[in-house]
Amino acid sequence: MTATHKAMVRQHGTVSVLTQATPSPAGYELLVKPLYAGLCGTDIQMLRGLRADPSPIIGHEGIARVIAAGERVPDEVGVGTLVCINPTHRNDPSFLLGHNVKGLLQERVLIQESAVRDGLVIPLGEHHNSVLSTLLEPLAAVHYAFSLLADHHPRTLVVFGDGVIGHLAIRAAAALLGSDIRIVHLHHTEQGVAWSKQHRVAAVRPVLNNAAGAALLSSLPEDERVGVLLATPRDATLACLNTALCCLRGDTTIDLLGGLPSDASAPLLPSVDLASIRAANCGGAPNPGVSFTVQTSTGKSVQLTGHRGVAHRHLRHAAAELARHPLRYSDLVTHVLPMNDAAAVMNQLAGSRERLVAGRRLIKLAVHISPDNLTQE
Repeated sequence: MTATHKAMVRQHGTVSVLTQATPSPAGYELLVKPLYAGLCGTDIQMLRGLRADPSPIIGHEGIARVIAAGERVPDEVGVGTLVCINPTHRNDPSFLLGHNVKGLLQERVLIQESAVRDGLVIPLGEHHNSVLSTLLEPLAAVHYAFSLLADHHPRTLVVFGDGVIGHLAIRAAAALLGSDIRIVHLHHTEQGVAWSKQHRVAAVRPVLNNAAGAALLSSLPEDERVGVLLATPRDATLACLNTALCCLRGDTTIDLLGGLPSDASAPLLPSVDLASIRAANCGGAPNPGVSFTVQTSTGKSVQLTGHRGVAHRHLRHAAAELARHPLRYSDLVTHVLPMNDAAAVMNQLAGSRERLVAGRRLIKLAVHISPDNLTQE
């Protein structure tokens, strides 16, 4: 009898829980059982048709249990091991978990040879077996961003975006950029500002990204060293970049973490290839990262950097941070749902920008995929 499992499959503009054939691993391949998987901003963009990623099963954030292994798999990720998977292979474009290969929003996932052989499957201690594991990869992205901004020694951090990356960034900033860092957190909606005011973080000023927010940025001193994190969806990055370029007068470094179309161009940087700058740092290489000094059409010099993916070291540092300070981040996992209920929420998000789910603002949806046990299946 052919083995099967349940998966959250997107087709014809909706997400449904369907039965799929379960593959068997060989060689360097692994079969893993996701326990918790998170829904991220790029997933929502795919659901809304803003990205053309082909995988019918999305999801790249979370943890899984190895339940079967090919004969060449190293013992450190053998059967029974709790793991996370680095979703971006720096040297193999055919592996981008949840984007061009089937992701974690299913009960069984085959992890291909290149990902296993090249160490993208990272063993974790059992204390990471919780819903907080859905924050591991986005927190690793924040670690990557701050490692690039840290060389600039910012006194003020400006974070655009009130999704999970933005909220993780303001919570991690003091530990990673210095306890005296001042933070301005710009939100897309009044509802986002209200949520942040109810979940206060020390030294953070939550404001709306409107004329008043722009005026606040313009009021920063001319000699201020400012680091900017664009934690924005693809359709908002250029507008937020333009706001930063127009308003900030000090010594400014901007991290293009937010998504960009391949032909993206900013009005104040008409000859700058923004997508290439964002792609110059990928998966932790080069190390140290690179940044570029550019001049706006008004004559102001700024530094631009950016990155795609994360390195294994960023995932390990993020795992250690979550283990040390779980309460710092636990309020961000606002919804934990089984697969069928999560599919309904995903369909709601696909058709609306409303982030109110079951009467509460959605920051991070953690999908409880499978019950856990330590036995071989």
